[in-house]
Amino acid sequence: MDAASLFNVKDKIVLVTGGAKGIGLMISEGFVANGATLEDCKALVASLAAATGGKLHVLVNNSGAAWGDSFDTYPDAAWTKLLTLNLQRVFSLTQLAAPLLEAGSKEGDPSRIINIGSVDGLRVPRSFAYSASKAGLHHLSRALARELGPRGVTSNTLACGPFESKMMKATLDSMRATIEEEIPMRRIGTPQD
Repeated sequence: MDAASLFNVKDKIVLVTGGAKGIGLMISEGFVANGATLEDCKALVASLAAATGGKLHVLVNNSGAAWGDSFDTYPDAAWTKLLTLNLQRVFSLTQLAAPLLEAGSKEGDPSRIINIGSVDGLRVPRSFAYSASKAGLHHLSRALARELGPRGVTSNTLACGPFESKMMKATLDSMRATIEEEIPMRRIGTPQD
């Protein structure tokens, strides 16, 4: 298989959560530029099923949030918000979309779940609920792969580093040089990455 075939999304039906800004927007623009039809948001799953004959080829679980308080002031509300949005909602939406993904899968061309994780889910960062939720997402993706792989659906997580986004603005404003020093390319991510 050549690279063009490997990354071909022409006529694929793709659902991207959080596709209006940040990394989600970068992902959405890349899919559209390569011929995919995009749908965005959980509320569209039922209408997506009707509009596509009950098929979905790619689910990108991108929506997420962060919280920046220190250990001494970190509120319970942050834990609830981040674990709900960054982990529980990924499971809930994937569960709803699974029948569509199974229907969109073909022999040799499985449907795909792409979870947008973070390097903060793999290393020891200075965030609490965010890093815990992203670590959970990495493991959830493995569990989904085990469950859905035999049904023709792959599940993978991308461990993204920092990108220019509203969510990263305060952090980059205060720590850009330190963050860039820790990145092998010595720069913040770009849409081309």
